[in-house]
Amino acid sequence: MSASDLTPEFSPGREQSLLHQEQAMKATRYTEEKTIGVLREAEAGAKTKELCRRHGISEATFYNWKAKYSGTTVSEARRLKELEAENTKLKRLLADAELDKAALKDLLGRKWQARK
Repeated sequence: MSASDLTPEFSPGREQSLLHQEQAMKATRYTEEKTIGVLREAEAGAKTKELCRRHGISEATFYNWKAKYSGTTVSEARRLKELEAENTKLKRLLADAELDKAALKDLLGRKWQARK
């Protein structure tokens, strides 16, 4: 079987390429300060369509921001971002540990079977 016969979901190195894509995601143009500033303008009475046009964002982005950051301060938003980054790192570490554990169990299982 050649590499071209493999479907994309089972191709070698797929996990690595997905990891690189995740890490290489485009950084946001808007800081927490700008995001919360846009939301405060909306709370002050500015129309959503006008805000979106002026700041170059879609209405969907505006409503996502509103759901995530509504009622928060800049310092709270920064802390939330830090916690999300830490959570992602911890999840990745846990996944790596689980893979190591599974590999060790597999290796130990083979050794025990070989002795019998």
